[in-house]
Amino acid sequence: MVEVRKAVIPSAGLGTRFLPATKATPKEMLPVIDKPTIQYVVEEAVTAGLTDILMVTGRNKRPLEDHFDRAAELEEALAAKGDTVRLEQVRASSEMANVHYVRQGDPKGLGHAVLKAESYVHGEPFAVLLGDDFIDDRDPLLPAMIEVRKRYGGSVVALIEVPEEHIHMYGCAAVKPAADGPALAQEHTSLIQITDLVEKPAKEQAPSNLAVIGRYVLDPAVMDVLRETPPGRGGEIQLTDALRTLAGDPDIGGPVHGVVFTGRRYDTGNPIDYLKTVVQLAVDRPDLGKEFREWLSSYVREGFQD
Repeated sequence: MVEVRKAVIPSAGLGTRFLPATKATPKEMLPVIDKPTIQYVVEEAVTAGLTDILMVTGRNKRPLEDHFDRAAELEEALAAKGDTVRLEQVRASSEMANVHYVRQGDPKGLGHAVLKAESYVHGEPFAVLLGDDFIDDRDPLLPAMIEVRKRYGGSVVALIEVPEEHIHMYGCAAVKPAADGPALAQEHTSLIQITDLVEKPAKEQAPSNLAVIGRYVLDPAVMDVLRETPPGRGGEIQLTDALRTLAGDPDIGGPVHGVVFTGRRYDTGNPIDYLKTVVQLAVDRPDLGKEFREWLSSYVREGFQD
């Protein structure tokens, strides 16, 4: 079976939830402490062995390309100052992966963005990582999903359990037990088989409380399905709808499995969750955590005002 070697990161969104900050700055470049969100996502792919990466971008996304390119003048200035720590940090973003770019053009949905990667994946299985959230490197998820693809073929979707009142915000999976049980090598993961998918159902219509999050390992057959998938919810071509077709007919491109994830995940898709992510990562940083925790405790205890 062909190994999963490539990753696709759709990055063409307008970031309207973060206006006016995203008027001229891509939302993927908003910093989480001292690294842009997109770098955490790329690092996650690289750690899983996926060093060949395509970003599906749009207008005003040039800073993404600049961030993963060399910055000769900056590197020379840091080298002249003897600032080797920051020099290594700057170089790391341009050396960690082979990053390619294609424009989506019209924003016709996630399924349309994935279809833009067809010539890049060239008939191979591939991972899709959405840039609004990322997984803590202490609780790896992608390796478990790649393991499932290797074991069963087909496609693999990452799932988390959410409260029933929140399921309308996600794609939702109907599931059954996997053929040979839930055991996977990675902790914080378990395996099920997906029988159906519904995009953002009402609570009363949801088949489960298992929500799709932004990590996929896809069989190349999904491209044929996407080309025939009509616009769905919101008038967009939904990746969920294509995966629903695959789940309903495993003969098309193999089964669709779900990896249920219970580890640490950080959401940066809206301002409140973005702020929570910054705080969570800051308190864990060896160089910042102690001082930040002390200040945060003091602020909550003494300085917070309603």
